[in-house]
Amino acid sequence: MAHTDITPPQASLPLSEHSRFVQRLHRRYEGLLDLLPSGPPTHATMAPTLAALLAQGYALGAALRILRQLVMERLVQLDCDLQADLATITQGVTELAELTLDAACTAARAELDSRHGAPRDADGNPVQLWIIGMGKLGARELNVSSDIDLIYIYEQEGETLGQPDGRGKLSNHEYFIRAIKLIYQLIGETTEHGFVFRVDLMLRPNGNSGPAAISVAALEDYLQTHGREWERFAWLKSRIVAPLADTRSPNVQALRSAVLPFVFRRYLDYAVFDSLRSLHRQIREHAAKRSAGHPERANDVKLSRGGIREIEFIVQLLQVVRGGQFPELRCRATLEALPRLERANLMAPETAQALADAYIFLRKVEHRIQYLDDQQTHVLPTRDDDLLWMARTLGYDDECRFLHQLDAHRELVAQEFDKLLGGSEACKGGQCGGAKGAAASVPELETVLPKLPEAVRERVLQWQRNPRYSYLSDAGRSRLVLLLQRTAQWLGQGQVSEIAAVRLADWMESLLRRESYLAMLQERPAVHEKLMHMLGAAKWPARYMLQHPGVIDELASDALMHERFNPQEFEADLERRRAALQSTAEDDDENLLNLLRRAHHAETFRTLARDIEQQITVEQVADDLSALADAILRITTRWCWGRLKNIHREEPQFGIIGYGKLGGKELGYGSDLDIVFVFDDEDERAPEVYSAFVRKLISWLTVKTGEGDLFEIDTALRPNGNSGLLVTSFDSYANYQQQRGSNTAWTWEHQAMTRSRFVLGSPALAARFDAVREAVITAPRDAAALGSEIATMRERVRSAHKVPAGLFDVKHSVGGMMDVEFVVQYLVLLHSACNPELRPNLGNISLLRRAESAGLLPEGMGETTANAYRALRRVQHLARLNEAPTQVPETALLEEQQTVRALWKTVLQTA
Repeated sequence: MAHTDITPPQASLPLSEHSRFVQRLHRRYEGLLDLLPSGPPTHATMAPTLAALLAQGYALGAALRILRQLVMERLVQLDCDLQADLATITQGVTELAELTLDAACTAARAELDSRHGAPRDADGNPVQLWIIGMGKLGARELNVSSDIDLIYIYEQEGETLGQPDGRGKLSNHEYFIRAIKLIYQLIGETTEHGFVFRVDLMLRPNGNSGPAAISVAALEDYLQTHGREWERFAWLKSRIVAPLADTRSPNVQALRSAVLPFVFRRYLDYAVFDSLRSLHRQIREHAAKRSAGHPERANDVKLSRGGIREIEFIVQLLQVVRGGQFPELRCRATLEALPRLERANLMAPETAQALADAYIFLRKVEHRIQYLDDQQTHVLPTRDDDLLWMARTLGYDDECRFLHQLDAHRELVAQEFDKLLGGSEACKGGQCGGAKGAAASVPELETVLPKLPEAVRERVLQWQRNPRYSYLSDAGRSRLVLLLQRTAQWLGQGQVSEIAAVRLADWMESLLRRESYLAMLQERPAVHEKLMHMLGAAKWPARYMLQHPGVIDELASDALMHERFNPQEFEADLERRRAALQSTAEDDDENLLNLLRRAHHAETFRTLARDIEQQITVEQVADDLSALADAILRITTRWCWGRLKNIHREEPQFGIIGYGKLGGKELGYGSDLDIVFVFDDEDERAPEVYSAFVRKLISWLTVKTGEGDLFEIDTALRPNGNSGLLVTSFDSYANYQQQRGSNTAWTWEHQAMTRSRFVLGSPALAARFDAVREAVITAPRDAAALGSEIATMRERVRSAHKVPAGLFDVKHSVGGMMDVEFVVQYLVLLHSACNPELRPNLGNISLLRRAESAGLLPEGMGETTANAYRALRRVQHLARLNEAPTQVPETALLEEQQTVRALWKTVLQTA
């Protein structure tokens, strides 16, 4: 019950003076407060304060405790009187922890070294001790009355050097156990000056039953063998906080190598939803027990519904699920992670901002609760004067408005938390997670089978002969059955097709070893339904999702159907991911290759989904796939050059010329890339360097890794074809194309030039290429000779693609797409000298219309042929999506065939 005999905070006094904690500090340490320089406390200002306290004769333990009191008094003033931002406060507490741990560790080791000698490994090398900060210390988010979660790790087993006479030797393990005890005495024990920080070691391997310090090797073994899901959330925020001199040691890579694979799994990891639900439920139950009979304890801004912990869980869950594939999500601080989640399209911008606002508000409230009496509590006070004081320090006139804002933030957080984890109803009765609790609540597979169509049932029964099915965990089998149950329900309601269900069974059997995908579908019914629709739409998408199952997570994005490929954002995202890998020394070739492949597969799948849902046209599909290929070439070129040995310049004088479908921006799914590599570099080493560079580049693009490959590369259009150099100087390329010298291009190569474009390289080199291309396609030509050569080449291509009698091939038959393409090439090569509008590489449809406008085609023929070509291309596109032949009955598409035949006859004067 609130007190009624307390007067409000006096307006004449600084607001910080209401804090009973501050009042005590002023009484006890008034003469020492000025030792801390003005302004926010940082390492640079706290270190001289500590030195001054030591100079006054205080022992290190006492000096550290007094320093803590001075820092806390300053933080209350900055926060309550000067409205400092949250980062100023948390940084001050975090740097205090780092400084005191560093001083305590240095002192402890100096004392032990004097008695027992320094620890060494088997080869006599010094052995480091790393103090790992977990939780808010690791994330640099400490609150003003926080304990610090620590784990002590040392590099290697071994023993100390001992005294010169050989006495006093200890095993490294015993040495570091003693060091930990000394460190605790200096910062954790309560004395007349209080404590520096409460220390909690419960997060160490095996908790309180485990040793206080372990080696890196023992930690790695524990994480691989015994590490629990909830520990992944704890290690997400881990960081070496002391000794400060060792935090950037190259030796810490061994520690990173042990921790990162444990926290971030290679595949999308939706199985962690269950463990987080369980952990959250335990926290809620613990909070409920604490408040039983004490209703005032229920208003906990950290642990109650909509509190700080739920924001942290939302953020950490998304990081752990996606951080294996998206390294840019790997950061410790909550406020840093939120915009990263937004950039990765895992959270709507307004949600990320609302959660950030709520986090800052709740953390400020948490601090004010702790300022009152320096107690480690997160429960709102019940005294009216305390609540009014908190309201005023946050800028509110009265406590009602403050409490209303508090409730609004907490309600938003609770809604977002429930949305992500399935709502509070999902956890009633102990039934949480994708498998919905106990196995007894899940039907047996045999009870679901009769509800499935025969074709689906037979396919599912085949699973039982697959060894991977027998190895499924109980949770995995439960998820599998529940997914089938949901699928059967949708089939009965007509929401999905039978063929989609059969393909789902194929898809699920191939992934029985990767239970996280089953967990994802169970967690996300909307994704399950979209997946069914994609599987039922065509064969090629089903095959693509079998090869790259991780792409289905893209179906969870609300923006999927409302956006188009953005090359700038795509490249920026990849650069952020590479930077994240660099920060943890994981940017080796294998990781970068997989990074490129995952990004390419995901973006291809997004285009595929929009295509199937008819959100984009066939031409837009080609545009986006071509832009994606360009982006992959640009970024792969950049990364490869940076990793090439013996480069002679920072930026390569190098270019890539695209031909065929890449050149014409008409790429389809799975198209190879017709490419010519050129360089414009006078350095004598250039031919050798660029030859090695192109070999590496082709390897990066074509090699198959666990994530698949990127493209097949065809370089047959380079000068002299497959017998020519893999990369040639631009001057040689220009001479070959422009008929200078004895070795020159053929007419069919000039046809290819009409569909060529400069894909990447310097602007100067791009301009030179454009000049060469224009010179080639505008060169004077004899109409009859050109027509004869093109007709001969067309017949040669057609004869290489035999079409069975009674069928029409939309590309190769007479009246097909290739007839249109050859006619356009003829028109460009013959007439672009006098008709500049034909020179740009705009694609067949635009060039047909321009040819008609220029009077080169009868009125209406350009437009009708463009429409026929578009229709043929659409038929080809749909056939390839269904992995069906591009041949139809010869009586089909008659109007389109006749239109194309008329074009050929009109332009080339042949029947």
